[in-house]
Amino acid sequence: MSTQRRSSSTTPMTRRFSAAIAAASATGLIITGCAATSDNTEAGAQTLKVLIAAPQEGAGKILESDFEAATGVDVEVEVVPYDQIQTKAILDAQSGTNNYDVIQYWYTSVGALAEAGALADITDWVDSDADIDSPDFIDAVFGPYTQYEGATYGLPIDGDTHVLFYNKAIFERNGVEVPTTWDEYIEVAKTITEAEKADGVYGSALLGSKSAFNIGSTFFNRLATMSPDPIDPQMPQLNTPAAVAAAQSMLDAAPYALPSPLEIGFEQALPQFLSGSVGMIEFWTDLGVFAQDPEQSKIVDGWGVAPLPVGPEGSVSGALNAGWAMGISPSASDQDLAKQFVAFASSKAMNEQLITTTGSGVDPIRSSTLDSPAYVEFAPEVSAVAAEVLPNAQSWPTSPQAPEMIQSLSDNLALMFQGSLTAQQAMDQTWDAWQALAG
Repeated sequence: MSTQRRSSSTTPMTRRFSAAIAAASATGLIITGCAATSDNTEAGAQTLKVLIAAPQEGAGKILESDFEAATGVDVEVEVVPYDQIQTKAILDAQSGTNNYDVIQYWYTSVGALAEAGALADITDWVDSDADIDSPDFIDAVFGPYTQYEGATYGLPIDGDTHVLFYNKAIFERNGVEVPTTWDEYIEVAKTITEAEKADGVYGSALLGSKSAFNIGSTFFNRLATMSPDPIDPQMPQLNTPAAVAAAQSMLDAAPYALPSPLEIGFEQALPQFLSGSVGMIEFWTDLGVFAQDPEQSKIVDGWGVAPLPVGPEGSVSGALNAGWAMGISPSASDQDLAKQFVAFASSKAMNEQLITTTGSGVDPIRSSTLDSPAYVEFAPEVSAVAAEVLPNAQSWPTSPQAPEMIQSLSDNLALMFQGSLTAQQAMDQTWDAWQALAG
């Protein structure tokens, strides 16, 4: 791995495994910029108020300081737990409080936010401004992150998907190969766990705690790579053999995973992988940077990365797990200034800077940055796999009912892990709940 190009002021750990701490401590936190007014900006001493999710605090600080330096505009970034973004944005819009100019949102809520009037329709601006270069956005990211009923409500800033990381030494000790199918994944995990469980080493870390970014990601990883058809972001088809197989694969892997999956989120799993106690982990691509950091990793040069395994009828793909965009409040005090910030945050130059900054928590959103020499130099192994997977990544639900749909799925998958539901029952109950939500 190359030396990082810029050091973030955030603590040197990935957003995923610090998110639980950040979410608990960041509520209401305001980071206020103090840049001097620039002589070459009409905005002058104006203030731009930006709502940011806690997992993106590192990127938010960089955007704040760099935008202030470039424009002289004061930027106030309010950092809140990710599951409060939607509520705060809708309340701000519907109450007339107008606290925010720019809103970062988890892409699955784009339909809910648009329907509630919390995001401005920016279609005409995005289509007409050549500097945005919207064709350069990765298609698999741009559509789900920004579109609702044919209109554009934001621009991507972070393209998130999972790949498979593995411990080379553990694989070599146990004579196993990198799995290319989910059946092979289970067999590899079983071999490792049965051989080394007594020494505290397990075949995999299965993210199964009942939160969307954990149990939801684990399910959608399998659905995206097992289904012969692409996931429908309006209503993913759970009444299919592929959906049941995805849930069953989670159950089949559980006995050979770090105990117990229901208690394992990214904040528990990641330290175990970095300490050399886990053979495989499905995780966001920026794990590779931290695995090479000797201050936090005992597996420097001892890890590998590959696309997720696939099912009998599936293909190499992935799911858009997490993932962030920025939109503009309809009540922004200065719409043009808000547009300037959103364009800045999603630009090629900024995305390349963020994906080559340890601790930013940002992954590629553009074809040009996914393939850029700077990214390839910064993360050579991961960038190669990301280039294979990210253009084919598939979306979670993005309809106005998506937040409730995702919660229902998480609840039923947790009941499945508890032994209260079979994989078939978990899918049936979730599908019935989704149909009721859709009306």
